[in-house]
Amino acid sequence: MASDKIKECSKIIAEKKFTIAFAESATAGWLASEFALVPQSGDIFLGGIVCYDRDTKEELFDIPKETIEKYTAESAEVTQLLAEGLYKYFKSDIRVGVTGLISPGGSETPEKPVGTMFVHIIAPGGSHAHREVFNGEPEEIISKTIDRAADLISNLIS
Repeated sequence: MASDKIKECSKIIAEKKFTIAFAESATAGWLASEFALVPQSGDIFLGGIVCYDRDTKEELFDIPKETIEKYTAESAEVTQLLAEGLYKYFKSDIRVGVTGLISPGGSETPEKPVGTMFVHIIAPGGSHAHREVFNGEPEEIISKTIDRAADLISNLIS
């Protein structure tokens, strides 16, 4: 079942007659699946791409290897490029990129600890980059990221 924030966001997207698509890394398609569960899904949801692996980001989204080496695969810079690159696959009004660190073993540092999530939204209301650190187990971090993304999208297009 979709979260209440996703349900509300979907209503706003439908009222505006917008469509939405996702490029997801750390959330691994969970954000897209939430939007697939709302009554408006057939009208608003175009699809999503899970690009968990660094090579997939490079190959599908043409993200330069140097960019990933400089900023890491879980960064604001790469997340923005994912959102921008979605247009190659989906001609949606709203494009959302998500990367982050849900468990140890990635590119975490003291400045970018586990729980750091990046969301980049491109919409008719503008573009918005968001970085936030969530606490909890991986599932909790993803759930909190999904709800935050829904709030950010709603605020951007309202």
